[in-house]
Amino acid sequence: MAAKIKKGDKVIVLAGKDRGADGEVIQVLPKEDRVIVRGVNMIKKHQRQSQTEQGGIISREASMHISNVALKDPSTGKATRVGFQVEDGKKVRVAKASGEVIDG
Repeated sequence: MAAKIKKGDKVIVLAGKDRGADGEVIQVLPKEDRVIVRGVNMIKKHQRQSQTEQGGIISREASMHISNVALKDPSTGKATRVGFQVEDGKKVRVAKASGEVIDG
């Protein structure tokens, strides 16, 4: 099945402590059905010092379930669902709300 949300997409968080926030998808974990969004779902991690890295408490993004994010519509800027169409023999993603092609 084709991915509805891909790395580099602009998404809006629908549920959780960061509801309403938007950001860019850094990483998609398809086997776990999770995504990592830049600047959203921040956690504190205690990092041990090594020869290459500084130790201490660092902030980083944690993954969230893919159902808690929705693609940001390119034309309206609101959350939208994703559909697929075949254009010129190529399968492309389409925003359901506006009908605009997301990648083509």
